[in-house]
Amino acid sequence: MKDYSPLFTPFKIGKMEIKNRIVLSPMGHNASLPYGAKSDWEIDYFEERARGGAGMLITGCTPLTEKIAQGSHEGTLESDIPIPAYTDLVERVHRWGAKICLQMTPGTGRNGYPNSFGEPLISSCEQPTFFVPEVKTRAMTHEEIKNLQETFKFAAGVARDAGFDAIEIHAHAGYLIDQFMSKVFNKRTDEYGGNAENRTRFAREIVEAVRSVVGPDMPILFRIALDHGWEGGRTFEETAELVEWLQKCSIDAFDVDAGSYERLDYIFPPSYQGPACMSYVCDFAREHISKPILNGGTHDPDTALELITSGKADFAIMGRALIADPEIPKKLMEGRREDVRPCLRCNEDCIGRIWNRRTKISCSVNTRVGEEKAFVIEKTQNPKNVVIIGAGPAGLEAARVAALEGHKVTVYEKDGHIGGTARVIATSSFKNYIRALFEYYEVQMKKLGVEVHLNTEISADDPVLEAADAIFVSAGTVPVVPPIPGLDGANVFTMYDVHKDHSLVKGDNIVICGGGESGCDGGYELALDYGKNVTIVEMYHQMARDAMFINRDCIVAKMTKLGVRLMTSTKVMSVDEGGVTVQKEDGTTEYLPADTVINALGMKPRTELVDALKAKYFMKLTVIGDSAKMGKIGTAVRSGFFAAMALDR
Repeated sequence: MKDYSPLFTPFKIGKMEIKNRIVLSPMGHNASLPYGAKSDWEIDYFEERARGGAGMLITGCTPLTEKIAQGSHEGTLESDIPIPAYTDLVERVHRWGAKICLQMTPGTGRNGYPNSFGEPLISSCEQPTFFVPEVKTRAMTHEEIKNLQETFKFAAGVARDAGFDAIEIHAHAGYLIDQFMSKVFNKRTDEYGGNAENRTRFAREIVEAVRSVVGPDMPILFRIALDHGWEGGRTFEETAELVEWLQKCSIDAFDVDAGSYERLDYIFPPSYQGPACMSYVCDFAREHISKPILNGGTHDPDTALELITSGKADFAIMGRALIADPEIPKKLMEGRREDVRPCLRCNEDCIGRIWNRRTKISCSVNTRVGEEKAFVIEKTQNPKNVVIIGAGPAGLEAARVAALEGHKVTVYEKDGHIGGTARVIATSSFKNYIRALFEYYEVQMKKLGVEVHLNTEISADDPVLEAADAIFVSAGTVPVVPPIPGLDGANVFTMYDVHKDHSLVKGDNIVICGGGESGCDGGYELALDYGKNVTIVEMYHQMARDAMFINRDCIVAKMTKLGVRLMTSTKVMSVDEGGVTVQKEDGTTEYLPADTVINALGMKPRTELVDALKAKYFMKLTVIGDSAKMGKIGTAVRSGFFAAMALDR
């Protein structure tokens, strides 16, 4: 058992003492109210993480005014109206001994959506906007800069009066302040452009405007990407000059990471980036920054411990990890590391819900996120005998919740392991958190007294079903095998089978038929972990089109760097013992030599058992997981959670 106690030593930022080294990352929630205040849901969300033991919580990126607000709904700071709600938020967090910091931003600048305001976006200078490069920004005038400082003063007064413990200035991700600081974004020739002193002037004047209102004792944090991570972006060398000037103003701590919108896979790192993917900036930070340092970027309990014990940073920032499990600090203090529910780094139900569905965040492994008060797991007054068929993520989550409610739960799984297809395919180095999820479920099943019968196949006539009060079924999936000549050949294996047994892959030249997320994950794994020469053939115009777009862009870039050949708008026509014949968009064909061919053309649900159970036990049957709706792990977990929560209906 590791000693996590170094994470729970107090530390000061200025005169503010924080009880431990775990900080909730500033993240968007997309749930604030139209008049700028925090919603009851957001307050519940923050309180849950304070109750779970985090030392300090930082709010999402809060715009100064409605006019500059873009992206997720995080409230505004331009009037007194939101102060009562902000005060409620502060006091609900203080109840649990945590501190809370309000992050504020002057806007996205060139990273905004053109025409959202009916006028050009402002930036440090005229330059292409990020999303529509043919549309240009306009340079902020001196009058606008001075007015912005006054707006910051008012916002600082809101934060002070609401009782916030600290303020963080958002100056990373290529947003407006970053645009002034970075040579690549700032071509001004006045006192706000040119050398490092001038390029930090905008930021330093903002800090001093805030300081003039909050006084000497309220800490001001400054969030900055020390490395943009793309060719042409800001490097450590350029940043060194910036932090030299920034430390001359009233900044009490630096919140350091990497990336900008040109590298969204660092702003919202998917699993392909690995754990603690931005801790690499801390060596530079320690060398050049004399103030306390906070560092984020996919930390888990173990990387956070390593960060703090190394002395490279003073606080470990956790974002999605504390979404997935708000009680991480509490569990570590109680010696229950095995009870920590891991974040999958999947981006699907946090930023994915905001960006793709325009709704508030949730979590693929924690359905209660966003509904902390509505989705309360309570002990039942009417315990039932619940039989669950299938130990995939849906069945396991249903078992966990039903057992917590006090029901008697028995799980039957036809294979020799829990986790279903999701566990079988989690063989790569970048799927370690999926493996960790099922290790978590194994522990929960034992602790909750859930009976799990492996290697046990249930039929509709099984007596255990007759005795059950409720039956949940998720019968799993099977690979899709289209009628392509040769796809049943001896040299062809499904991606599922390859994950089960990598020795099936013979030779160095591998052709994968199907470039969805499964095919791309498998192809990347074979190239990264096994050094294979991989070609992926996809009939649509885009690889991994079923993946969240940030994840897709990340894995495509990584595969390209490894030399994986990606053939889009290309159909698999036939397979033989020597390779694959494909047809390109222009109608021409090409023969791709292959030692091994892999079928990654999709999965479909098993239907026989589900249909039989529907016919016989429709009164007490709930279909969950892929048997109800094909989807990702989060889809399955959510269906299992809801099924168990509905047992007392």
